[in-house]
Amino acid sequence: MNDKPSVLFVCVHNAGRSQIAAGLLSHFAAGRIEVRSAGTEPADRINPTAVAAMAELGIDMTASTPEVLTADAVQTSDIVITMGCGDTCPHFPGISYRTWDLPDPAGRPLEAVRAIRDTIADHVHALINELAPVVGGRDCR
Repeated sequence: MNDKPSVLFVCVHNAGRSQIAAGLLSHFAAGRIEVRSAGTEPADRINPTAVAAMAELGIDMTASTPEVLTADAVQTSDIVITMGCGDTCPHFPGISYRTWDLPDPAGRPLEAVRAIRDTIADHVHALINELAPVVGGRDCR
């Protein structure tokens, strides 16, 4: 097993919420957490409005592509965070599952996607502080 925690973000299309979460966690955790994302029915491409919202924070998601969720990805993760995939997400014993109830950014204007991004960022910061806090008592912000 890896010496750093692994997190898998899962949503249906792996084009919005899970990609935003993975991008934020990768950026803010700075290599302290293994980050993956996948979808139960992956889209053809990342939501361009999500890409734009992330670019505002200096996070480039233009090379990201939706990935299909596999049993192996779930089984090799310490924490699986689901975002709207419901019963289609596979469950295995010994894996910590969490649900982040977030609106789907698909078809929403940039202002709405920014708000979703910022809510995800709050969840991500709390997750980093739980899994890989910075030494010296400072949090990840």
